[in-house]
Amino acid sequence: MTVRAAETVLRPRSVERLVAGQATSDGAGVKLTRVLTQPLQRRLDPFLMLDAFGSDEADDYIAGFPDHPHRGFETITYMIAGRMRHRDSAGHEGLLENGGVQWMTAGRGVIHSEIPQQQEGRMEGFQLWLNLPARDKLCTPWYRDFTGGELPRFNTDAGVQVTVIAGESHGVAGAVTREATAPLYLDLQLPAGAPFSQALPEGHNAFLHVYRGELAVAGTSVPAGRMAILTNDAGSDGVVIEAAGLGTRVLLIAGRPLGEPIAQYGPFVMNSEQEIYQALADYRAGTLAGA
Repeated sequence: MTVRAAETVLRPRSVERLVAGQATSDGAGVKLTRVLTQPLQRRLDPFLMLDAFGSDEADDYIAGFPDHPHRGFETITYMIAGRMRHRDSAGHEGLLENGGVQWMTAGRGVIHSEIPQQQEGRMEGFQLWLNLPARDKLCTPWYRDFTGGELPRFNTDAGVQVTVIAGESHGVAGAVTREATAPLYLDLQLPAGAPFSQALPEGHNAFLHVYRGELAVAGTSVPAGRMAILTNDAGSDGVVIEAAGLGTRVLLIAGRPLGEPIAQYGPFVMNSEQEIYQALADYRAGTLAGA
């Protein structure tokens, strides 16, 4: 694996606030933690939601997510452990396994299901919702599976293992890029005491979600299970983090805000109430997918 020197960050961001996720359930009763909730959508534009799921109890996940619709945004599912099968109304089907990513652009509309392909063992992962700009909300749906081996990875000279799901880090391009929102999505594994620096454009919103261990960010401790929203300081050029314990793993996510109105009703995210009414009407009429 390629070893990269640390990126230079001269004016790092600090932590604006820590957020504890909300325990909830979705689909047919899958237990999960909603890390990025609807009240934070404007602050963390272009990101709409981040769900974390993880359990060794099959009853917490076995029913999965039967057929349900989406319109107006993208979903990025990152599977840390477990196996999930995807099927949708656009004719796509795929098996998401350990370390893999599924990137789906709902666009004008898809109806899909996500069903676990295991009866026991651990299932763990994340689903991130990324907004689409108004001009692309009714685009043709798109879907791509990436196995764990297809995702770009590198090590820093401090021993940090980096998986680049989207965007670019230390000169390594991720699996997916998006012009409008320029998302950065990194999974970082840090040895105890290891630092990591990431350049970030000044105007982009950014946050960290620690899911193993503990981090220090500009003097603030971020424990496992917490999201740290990073400040948008004028003149800032990135973030510097340091693992405060063994086996620290964290998601670093950032993107260019769209600055557009957000209208959400469940699985539909548009720019106005009228567009939501139209999505509901299309779904009820059976014309949402492929309309």
